[in-house]
Amino acid sequence: MKRMMIMTAGLAGLALGGCIQVKAPDKPIEINLNVKVQQEVVVKLQRDAQDLIQNNPELFPQ
Repeated sequence: MKRMMIMTAGLAGLALGGCIQVKAPDKPIEINLNVKVQQEVVVKLQRDAQDLIQNNPELFPQ
């Protein structure tokens, strides 16, 4: 039974062989990595703000 299924899949692959085309894109592929950069900036700004508040409590009364 398995052999019959493998042969059928192989024949189907041969039948579709002429229809498949592989073509390089006209424009380069662009990968946007801004999300990670923004997260790093936010974390650094939060740490800087926390240090500023701790070092200058008179500027930020509670």
